[in-house]
Amino acid sequence: MEVKRMELVRDEAKNAEFEERARNLVAEMTLEEKAFQMVHGTPAIERLGVKAYNWWNEALHGVARAGVATVFPQAISLAATFDEDFLEEVADAISTEGRAKFNAQQKYDDLDIYKGLTFWSPNVNIFRDPRWGRGHETFGEDPYLSSRLGVRFVEGIQGHDENYMKAAACAKHFAVHSGPEDLRHEFDARASKQDLYETYLPAFKACVQEAKVEAVMGAYNRTNGEPCCGSKTLLQDILRDEWGFKGHVVSDCWAIKDFHNGHGVTSGELESVTLAVNNGCDLNCGNLFVYVKEAVEKGMIPEERVDEALVHLFTTRMKLGLFEKDSKTPYDDIPYTVVDSKQMQELNLEAALKCIVLLKNEGGILPLDKSKIKTIGVIGPNANNRKALIGNYEGTASRYYTISEGIQEYVGDDVRVLVSEGCHLYRDRISNLSLGKDRDSEVKAICEASDVVIMCLGLDSGLEGEEGDQGNQYASGDKPDLNLPGRQQEILEIAYASGKPVVLVLLSGSALTVNWAQEHIPAIVQGWYPGAQGGRAIARVLFGDKNPEGRMPVTFYHTLEELPAFTDYSMKGRTYRYMEKEALYPFGYGLSYTEFAYTDVSVSSDVIGEDGLVVKAVVTNMGEREGTETVQVYVKADREGVPNAQLKGIRKITLGAKESREVSIKLPLSAFALYDEQAVNRVAAGRYLVSIGGSQPESRSEELTGRKVALIPVMAQKEVIL
Repeated sequence: MEVKRMELVRDEAKNAEFEERARNLVAEMTLEEKAFQMVHGTPAIERLGVKAYNWWNEALHGVARAGVATVFPQAISLAATFDEDFLEEVADAISTEGRAKFNAQQKYDDLDIYKGLTFWSPNVNIFRDPRWGRGHETFGEDPYLSSRLGVRFVEGIQGHDENYMKAAACAKHFAVHSGPEDLRHEFDARASKQDLYETYLPAFKACVQEAKVEAVMGAYNRTNGEPCCGSKTLLQDILRDEWGFKGHVVSDCWAIKDFHNGHGVTSGELESVTLAVNNGCDLNCGNLFVYVKEAVEKGMIPEERVDEALVHLFTTRMKLGLFEKDSKTPYDDIPYTVVDSKQMQELNLEAALKCIVLLKNEGGILPLDKSKIKTIGVIGPNANNRKALIGNYEGTASRYYTISEGIQEYVGDDVRVLVSEGCHLYRDRISNLSLGKDRDSEVKAICEASDVVIMCLGLDSGLEGEEGDQGNQYASGDKPDLNLPGRQQEILEIAYASGKPVVLVLLSGSALTVNWAQEHIPAIVQGWYPGAQGGRAIARVLFGDKNPEGRMPVTFYHTLEELPAFTDYSMKGRTYRYMEKEALYPFGYGLSYTEFAYTDVSVSSDVIGEDGLVVKAVVTNMGEREGTETVQVYVKADREGVPNAQLKGIRKITLGAKESREVSIKLPLSAFALYDEQAVNRVAAGRYLVSIGGSQPESRSEELTGRKVALIPVMAQKEVIL
């Protein structure tokens, strides 16, 4: 079903009224009261009717850290859907649960952390390096895809009421942030103007200008010498002046103390707070902004700037309806019973089904035919690992379905399911007292007894995540390499040596170098971190109830050695847009149980006009089963020294067996523009190549899919600066 995007229209008069009310409220506060309203855990001001409020809440892929909520697939998993309509549907469900929980919490005077309506999501940083532990919080490596998904996620969180926001979203971490995690409190991410505007900023700009995101969170690191949470360049020149941002800016948590403790750009708390506030940071996740009072009294911060910050903050709270007494918002009556309801669980299962990517299917081994299988082996450290379902910044599900549980539920009593952990996720043994290889005999016995073997390998959020996350094996959260950890490769080879058909299911939030598997294992499925319903979804894909439709939001590389240094923020050699070598699995790639053909490919004009042009194709499902195709449009400037073909259009289309449909995608003039070294965005005169198909128009994608994507030449007759 095609979902029409609702136009986002806020009542400007109502917004102005909220701002005026906020201004009048702030005018009645003492300086000390003002300072305490600029930290995330704000106290009540009873004489002014201001309730205590904790700004810190999370909703990356469901309402997090506050009890039971629907645990949707992790953000990188949702990105694999390539479906912006669906992203808004998921975000709308998240904010519905957020309002339901908030209504109940308010009723019982629960004002604790993770109990507000200001959700510090989405993370629209670019996943530029697969070693980064937090990459699975993002929408992948591409600025266009991240922009489209980020915008619709924000719109789903904030809602479409003309007067009130359903919840407040926050685009983070601004800007140029993607590891290393263990250096983030002192690291200076050096990026050229060209890379800044071409890669690191577009998703933030789209969230600000299109989705009207209510908040932006600064990053821990410095960017080009300035700490991001106190950067005049980022927070004033770009965010406010260039983009016209109207909302509030929040620091990352305890990032202000990094100014003096890590970055060494200030001498202590007072100078750090002054730098942050004067350059546009309104809210401190942390407690250092209590120094605001002293800084104002010493003439370091103008009180007018403090007032401005507080007007931003109280306007947000008023837009959420938190100061309404007589009139109600449309969301005040959402009952707690919507949380974890049957409808939410069904949507969650649909999300998990849509994000799974089929990477290899040699000989059509998938889907499995249950009627021809008596015994199935489910082996590996992720076979029954709940942590590999959820990623990080997660809520608590009332029920989890691991892969082994999902398969057992699916086959019922018709098929015997033999399960083994196989090996530890990353150590060399499961039992500390064993001699090692302590499940090898079990693996061999199960393979011998099974008709088909499902190997469940990969990572979980204990191996990749945020610096300081409890239980993170590598301490910083980043990955030291891209290999399967521990003995996983060894037990995969044991299964292969058994001679039985082997299907590899990978659960991870980032790229893995599974070159051996690609050469030897007939079927490979990338399941990401598929959420609480993940095991049920994977079972339905393996047995053909669902035709896989996911696409790769990141590149899987052959080796780590082909990548530049982790600390190098130049985009040269990184991601599909700038890589020079062949990928293992390219961005945008994914197989189906059916085949799609593209015919009658055309453009509305072979000259790029002021309004751009329209690309068309007839897409036909050539197979015998229904399938969903991800139609992708790429643009490449046909000259030296420019990026590879870049994604500029997406359309999801579901077709029955043998069904055909025309797809039309408009490319605006900006789709042909590139930033130069001075960050001037221009469409240069010359030839461009446009493609429409189910993948990138490059050789590795063509090799893996068996389909060549046609390139259509078009011309820009004159230079245009945008």
